[in-house]
Amino acid sequence: MTDHNTLTRRTTLAGATALALAPLAALAQGAPATGPGPERATGQVTGLVYEDKGGKGRRGPDDPGLPDMLVSNGREVVRTDAQGRYTLPIGDEAVIFVIKPTGFSLPRGADGLPHFSYLHQPAGTPADLALRYPGIAPTGPLPASVDFGLVRSPESGDFDVVLFTDPQPESHAELTFVRDTAIARVLGRPGEFGKVAFGMTTGDVLFDDLSLYPRQNRLIAQMGVPWFHLGGNHDLNFEAPDARHSRETFKRTFGAPYYALEHGGVLFLMLDNVNYLGASTATAGRGGRYEGRIGERQLAFVENLLTLVPRDRLVVVAMHIPLASDLGPDDPGISTADRAQLLRLLAGRPSVSVSGHTHTTEHHYLGPDGRPGATGEGAHHHHVLTAVSGSWWSGPPDRRGIATADSRDGTPHGFHVLSITGGRTYTTRYVPASDDADRQMRIVLESQFHSDDLARLPDTRLYELLGATIPAESAGGTNVVVNLFDGGPRSRVSFRIGDRAPVPMTRVRRPDPFVAALYARNTATKKSWVKAEPCSHLWVARLPRDLAAGTHRLTVEATDEYGRPHRDALVLELLDGASRAG
Repeated sequence: MTDHNTLTRRTTLAGATALALAPLAALAQGAPATGPGPERATGQVTGLVYEDKGGKGRRGPDDPGLPDMLVSNGREVVRTDAQGRYTLPIGDEAVIFVIKPTGFSLPRGADGLPHFSYLHQPAGTPADLALRYPGIAPTGPLPASVDFGLVRSPESGDFDVVLFTDPQPESHAELTFVRDTAIARVLGRPGEFGKVAFGMTTGDVLFDDLSLYPRQNRLIAQMGVPWFHLGGNHDLNFEAPDARHSRETFKRTFGAPYYALEHGGVLFLMLDNVNYLGASTATAGRGGRYEGRIGERQLAFVENLLTLVPRDRLVVVAMHIPLASDLGPDDPGISTADRAQLLRLLAGRPSVSVSGHTHTTEHHYLGPDGRPGATGEGAHHHHVLTAVSGSWWSGPPDRRGIATADSRDGTPHGFHVLSITGGRTYTTRYVPASDDADRQMRIVLESQFHSDDLARLPDTRLYELLGATIPAESAGGTNVVVNLFDGGPRSRVSFRIGDRAPVPMTRVRRPDPFVAALYARNTATKKSWVKAEPCSHLWVARLPRDLAAGTHRLTVEATDEYGRPHRDALVLELLDGASRAG
């Protein structure tokens, strides 16, 4: 996502205007808004799902058909018969895909991408669209049999999934940043990532320049696991007049824009909830209007699929735009308008959902109506993931020349890992892409005077402004501010001085003073739209007034959304008048 407050003007429609254009949502993946269109059922597709015993990528004479495999046209979902055959209705254009079952793997191409879908677009992408980036070549007549091969592969119910979102490089230089931070982090710590079964990127794979896909795919392939992609609002063909052809380059590269797969007994729903509303009139050839909406066709796909899935099976839903964001739960540019319909389909099932888009890190617990703030076991957990690009690769360079890219809520840029246990339960954990991989929080000290206008002191060094050396008489007017990077409503934070009793801290919603000061001092390396936004995982408490001058140990203890403990500390120096004079 590009900043909601600035680039929203070029890339979204707000409020009632966007919702008034909601019928365009039906055009996503080629579905018509009203009446006949390219997705009108005009025929049938038949094919076979078979076991590719030799991993050849094509059916051999000894490769049997596989019964009870799930295949979809993006709406209907059918099971293969005893011989592994299926039949589905299709329109003049269609995307057909197999839903990878537990115990099987998908074939992968030379670029490492899993192959699980077939594009039926006989005439290809219309030439008169004049897309900046190549679309789909004519596929010609529908084959007599559209077949999918699967390789038998045992799977444990204990596994990890690497969750990237918004790597969003807009140049080869920034793609190198992705390579040397997030990808290198995974490659360089095999012990930490040894249980990874696959990975995914939940949108904004790139930042408008879709010619970078081939290199991106080559780099991602080096992690050695299957990698699944979803499109974001910066993965669109902006020359398309509407949603129907807005994913042509994405589909040519990755296949189906929404789909599903199983692994280790867990169902993963991979949804495209970026509903393209047409080119922006304010820009020429770049940017477009969109809203967060799953749409009737995808919701029908989800409903049809879930009728075939046991109700006790864990469902993980991935998408780009959050179901709800702390920055605007009712803003169609940063939250999903029809989230309540999805939650109704998931009701009574164990489930969790993940997204990106806002370049913030958030945990939400949603009620059946989709409103945040729900409590109890029935609340749906929605996790907005840390962006790999953080502040869109803004900020001062580190010693390698890579942008430090602290996110606008103060979280260092990074990614998450989803851990599944027994195919039933889950946790997520945050991994900084560049910083110490074990550091989960930042502790700063903040006086009331400085908190109001950090930009007024642009030449003050950060460690002087927010550091741990302060006059003793200022202790009672100084706040301890803790950014628990992946904290949320269920997290708890406290601090203690030396061996004193712990002081409970209060969760507040306001900008992180550290990142506000960082941006104010580095305007030359900051992208123009980037600014500190209210943080949903900030905790504050006042230092005790009775602290004597001297050196003190300040320890912060926290528990995160899953009850796991985290601890960090700093040395606090309180200077008396004589010390300051000296």
